[in-house]
Amino acid sequence: MHARAMGAGLLTAAALVLLGALPADAADALPPAPTPEQAASAPGTLDTLSRFFARDGAVARSAAAPRVEGGSVPVRILSPDFVAGKPGAPVARVEFRASRAVSSDGQKASLWTVERAGGWQVVNIATGDDEIRYAELGGDGLVFREPQIDAWYVQKGAKVLPLDEDAVRAVGRNGTSLAAYRERVVRAYGDKLPGSAYAKKGTAGGYGGPQAAAPVAASGDGPAVTVASATAGVGAGLALLLISAAAIRRRATTTREP
Repeated sequence: MHARAMGAGLLTAAALVLLGALPADAADALPPAPTPEQAASAPGTLDTLSRFFARDGAVARSAAAPRVEGGSVPVRILSPDFVAGKPGAPVARVEFRASRAVSSDGQKASLWTVERAGGWQVVNIATGDDEIRYAELGGDGLVFREPQIDAWYVQKGAKVLPLDEDAVRAVGRNGTSLAAYRERVVRAYGDKLPGSAYAKKGTAGGYGGPQAAAPVAASGDGPAVTVASATAGVGAGLALLLISAAAIRRRATTTREP
């Protein structure tokens, strides 16, 4: 796989972290909720969503009126154990749960929640609702994402079927067998697993670690934000920058080489 294409997966997972919004230990001061749904609909989360939806002036913060629709879904990411060929390893593993949030003007966002001691906590807000939408499209299959190329698939038995155009480019419109998919990801990422020389370099793409942050200007009356990798390392689990419960990821448009 071309390095440029692999890097594109990282750009689609860029995170906007609200620095200074809370004290350094504020996340610990806010007790986790018992369920993902309760964490997603908590007053503090809804307040952060109001700022999120108002960030580009699309809607006034006071008029955003965010709401959470439906329950949460498990979000699975391509498993390094599957890439490494570990016997019995599933193609993907659950990394977090996602809930759909909607603003008064129709904007959508995905709330990422992870389980901590005593309950669940929101750690990230992403534009759009890919996580929930693809889970719905996949029905009773096992839906998962290959973050290096931002591709979504559903596994149904011994078949891996595409759910978006990135996946179509990878496995064809009719999909491929689970065995053939394993061969493909081994070729692409087999030398980039945790502990490899590639991973130790922290190179963008593959299974590298979080990338260095670069400050950008904030919009509106919120604090400054920092752009960094949100899911740069599949093998390392979630590489979210948890400054507070108000971590915000924004998907970016990328250019791919043929």
